[in-house]
Amino acid sequence: MSAIDLFTPLELGAITLKNRMVMAPLTRNRASREGVPGALQVEYYRQRASAGLILSEATCIAPEAVGYPCTPGIWNDVQAEGWNAVTRAVQEAGGRIFCQLWHVGRISHPDLQPGGQRPVAPSAIAPAGAAFTYEGMKPFVTPRALEQTELPGIVRAYRAAAGHAQAAGFDGVEVHAANGYLLDEFLRDGTNQRSDAYGGSVEHRMRLLLEALEAVCGVWGVGRVGVRLSPIQPFNDMRDSDPQGTFSRVVERLNDFGLAYLHVTELGKDAPGAAGPFFDPLELRRLWKGVYMTNAGYDKARGNAVLAQGRADLVAYGAPFLANPDLPERFRRDAPLNTPDPDTFYGGGAQGYTDYPFLT
Repeated sequence: MSAIDLFTPLELGAITLKNRMVMAPLTRNRASREGVPGALQVEYYRQRASAGLILSEATCIAPEAVGYPCTPGIWNDVQAEGWNAVTRAVQEAGGRIFCQLWHVGRISHPDLQPGGQRPVAPSAIAPAGAAFTYEGMKPFVTPRALEQTELPGIVRAYRAAAGHAQAAGFDGVEVHAANGYLLDEFLRDGTNQRSDAYGGSVEHRMRLLLEALEAVCGVWGVGRVGVRLSPIQPFNDMRDSDPQGTFSRVVERLNDFGLAYLHVTELGKDAPGAAGPFFDPLELRRLWKGVYMTNAGYDKARGNAVLAQGRADLVAYGAPFLANPDLPERFRRDAPLNTPDPDTFYGGGAQGYTDYPFLT
C-alpha cells in the first residue's frame, strides 16, 4: 500500500474528500451587521473549493452567541439563505463545506448583546483583555453565570442552528468547543467553578457539550458532525488544572457519538504551561476511534509527515488557505505561496479577501 499523504482521498462519514487538506475556520468579519453572508463570502469560499473540506468561519447560533462585529449567524432563515448561496457555489466547484456552530460565551460585550445585556458563561469570571466592538476595543465585563434552568435553552439553540445549517445546504457541521468560547468554558476548570450538575468533575463539566452534540447529531445523523477542541490553547485567558486528564476523558466520551471527525488544535505548544500542565495534544489520537484532524501551523512537509506516521488523518490549514485560494495545487507543484496580509484579516472588503492571486 502506498503511503498516505495530503493528496490521498478519504471517506469521511457519508462523504468522500478528494484530499486531506482542510481549510480551517477563519473569522474574517465581513458578514452584514445582521449576520448574513453576501456575495463576497460566496466568492471567497468558491475560490477555495479545492480543499478536501472547508470549515466555515465560526457562525453564531443565536443573537446571544455573538462576540465580534460582522460575524455570520445561522439562527434564522435569512442567514440560512445567505449561506445557501455559499454552499451551492462551493459544491458546484467540486468542494465540501461544514458549518462551524459557535457560541462565544463570555468573550463578548454588552454592546454586542441583545438589549445590552451581559454576556453569559458557566461562572461569573471575567476574562483578561478587551472585546472588539463596533466602537473599538472595550474591556471585557464580568459575565453572568448561566442558571441551570437556562441550559436546555442553549441546547435548543444548537439544535435549531443545526437545522438552519441543514436547510442552508451544508455537508455537515462542526461544534466549536475550543478557543475559550462557551462550550470550552464549561470544559475547563479555570472558567467553570459551578457546584451543580454542570460543574466540578470532568463528567459534569462536559455535560453541556454532550447534550449539545446529542441535539446536533439528532438533526444531522451519523457521520455529518465534527467537534473541535483546544486542550492546551491559552487564548481568551483559558486554563485547566489537568488538561490531559480533562480532555482524555472528553475524547473517550466523544467516541460514543459516531462523529465524522475530531478536530484538535495543537496551538499552545509555544507557551507550555500557560493553559495548565503541558501535554502533546497528538497523544489524544491514541484514544480516538475515528478520523482525527490536527491543526497548528503545518506546512506541506510536516502535514505529509503527520499523516504518514498515522498520528492524524486530516490536516487543517489556516493562514495558508487565507492567502492561497489554490493551496492544494501550490503544494502539489511545490510552488511559492502568497504572503498573508495581517492588516486585512479582520473586516474590510475584497482586498486581502478575494484578491489573492492564483497560480494561473
